[in-house]
This record gives sequence, C-alpha cells and structure tokens, in this order.
Amino acid sequence: MTEHDVARMRRALLEAYGAGVHAVEGEQVTARWLQAHPPAGPVALIALGKAAGAMTRGAQAALGPDLTSGLVVTKAGHADVDGLDPSRLRIVESAHPVPDQSSLAAGGALLGFVEQLPPDRPVVVLISGGASALVEVPVDGVTLDDLARVNGWLLANGLPIGQMNAVRRRLSRLKGGGLARLLAPRDVLGLLISDVEGDDPAVIGSGPLSVPADPGLPADLPGWLRALVPDLPPSSGSVGTPPRVEIVACLDDALVAAEQTLRAAGIPVRRHTRHFAEDIDAVVAAVRDTMLGAPGEVQLWGGEATLVLPARPGRGGRNQQLALRLAVEMAGSRPAVALSAGTDGTDGPTDDAGALVDHRTIARGDREGLVVSDFLARADAGRYLEQTGDLVTTGPTGTNVTDIVMAWRSG
Repeated sequence: MTEHDVARMRRALLEAYGAGVHAVEGEQVTARWLQAHPPAGPVALIALGKAAGAMTRGAQAALGPDLTSGLVVTKAGHADVDGLDPSRLRIVESAHPVPDQSSLAAGGALLGFVEQLPPDRPVVVLISGGASALVEVPVDGVTLDDLARVNGWLLANGLPIGQMNAVRRRLSRLKGGGLARLLAPRDVLGLLISDVEGDDPAVIGSGPLSVPADPGLPADLPGWLRALVPDLPPSSGSVGTPPRVEIVACLDDALVAAEQTLRAAGIPVRRHTRHFAEDIDAVVAAVRDTMLGAPGEVQLWGGEATLVLPARPGRGGRNQQLALRLAVEMAGSRPAVALSAGTDGTDGPTDDAGALVDHRTIARGDREGLVVSDFLARADAGRYLEQTGDLVTTGPTGTNVTDIVMAWRSG
C-alpha cells in the first residue's frame, strides 16, 4: 500500500461525501416535490433554516407566478440570494447556533409577514435544520439574554435533540406547533429537510408546524434554567386542522448516494443503518472497532456524536473533534483514512465542514510541534487540523441532514 493509494482513498471519501450532500441539496429536492405535487392557485411562502435559500429557489422554480410573496430566514452567510426574486421575497439573515438580536428581529419579521397575509391564502412552509436559533419569538418574561444562556448551556452539555427541544419549546411562541397556530385557519403545506433521528416533523427545527409528545424536562437542569421553564409548554395543545407535512430529504438519502458512489469506484463499502446519537467516546470506539474488524472495506455511518465542551472551547466542532480522535486511533504505519463532516458545510461555530484525516495526521502534527492531547482537551481540534492540512471546507451546501462519517483501514 503506497502513499498514492492513501491519496486515492482520501479522494474517494471526499467524492462520496460530495455525492451524499448533492443528493439532499435543498433546491433540487424542493423543486422535484412541488413539480410532482403542484398546489392549486396562488400561495405564500415561509422558509426557515440553513437550507432556506436553496429550498426557496426550488420552490420559486416550481411555483412560478403562483408564488405571490415570501419570507426567507437563514443563517448569516447562507442566504445565497442569486436567482431569488426580490420583488416577491424578503431575505433575513440571522444567528446560529446561539440566538441573538437578529433572531428576535427575524421573529418579528415572521409575525409581521403572517399578519399581512390574506386569511384564505395557502402557505408553503420550508423548514430545515437551524430554524430553532434563527427565528424566535420568546414567551412573555423571557429575554434575549435568557435565550442565549439557555441555548449555550444546551449545546455545551451534549443533550439529545428531543430533550433540548423540550426546553426550547417552553420558551417560544413558534416552536411545538406555534407557527401552525399563527397560520390557522389557512391551508398549510410543510416541506422539511430532516436533520434529526427518525425524521420526526415535531423535532425538526423544534417543530413549528407539529405538536410533539412532551418527554418532560431533563432531570439535571441547573436551578437558573429550571426557574425559567414551566412544567408544560405554553404552546402545547391542538393546532386545529394539522398542516400537511412531508419530508423531502433525510440522512439516509445522503448515505445511499455516498454508498453508490464508492461502489461505482470499485471500493467495498458497508453502510450502517443505525445512526450515531451517542457521546463522542462511544462513537470513536465503534468506528475504531468496526474499522479494525473489516480491513479493506469503507465503513459508512451518519448521525451526530454528542460532545460536552470545556468552559472555554477552542476552534472546531463535533466533526473536527471526532476526526482528530480517530486520527489518534489510526496513527502508525498501517494505512487508514477517516472523514467526518457536516452535510450543511459548517461544523459548530466554524466555516469548516469537518475533517479528512489519515494514519499520518498525528505524525504531521508532531513535526509542527503540536501536542494532540492538549488540543483535544481544549476542544481546539480545528486549529490542530488546520496546521496538518486535514480540514474539509465546502462553504454552505444548501442542505442539512446531520453528519457523514467514513473510515477505512488497509487490508
């Protein structure tokens, strides 16, 4: 096995990742669904999430002149407004992953847009991951500082998304079916790109169109947070006639496309149907053990590892931290490659999607005088991987179906 072979495998994993992302790109999946199921007559549009711009382009192409007006709320830097009609569409950029004043401004814009809609105007709502932070109308008594502190605590403590949403819904007029109540009694169609396990519409974007079963609050909330949230969500209860909600893209769509790309290149691959949702230690152990037990075969997973951050984390996100942990496991002379990257093109609060590492990554770091354990302890994997040349940077992708992880070791 030569260095040329390792370089070929690195390219193959990048190509498979790119194919997976392309398969769930927001513009094409939204246009395809609406072309197959065109609404009758004029409709308004609301798009919320990291993929809102891309999904709106697809809706605009499919709906044509029947699209009368729209509000698009997306992450700053993700709007990609080329091709969007400014005479019909208002674009609002907002904050993610922690809400700020722009998130409240986006919430105000959403309330104003709904108030101006004719009461009989059907509405198409496009939702993708990130909507929870990007647009917010807090309940009475909850401030922006409260929202930022709550979201910062939730993100730092590695809670499953269902438990995070149980808290978020109690503080919001939009989550947990709140947007559906605002739009009632209009006919509402929701098209969703799923970034959650199980593709539950009540969980995606904290469920603005759907009322979820309430799992209750996490048991270990700090006192200051517990004092903010009531026992029952203020938005709980019926939304009247439920909106029609359809999933137009999900993680499995991306994984199937990645698998097909590897097979087309003649590379053996095993796609794991169970998605990651464990803490990063468990994910590292699972990837390592599976890779060691099946040399010569690419192992392909999706999902999200959870990560508890230190008080002052460095640069990076869960994918960069996972990739660097895997680089430690692979270090040595036996050729091995691993990729961990977000399908949205951003990993945590960074502009990188993740990283592509190999069995020489740690050796490259050693030559630069980097102590890998120090970077991992600080959650500063991005700074390490920048110096070893292993970051994956795509820019915004127009989708968000969580993360793709691949690992291979030579036979």
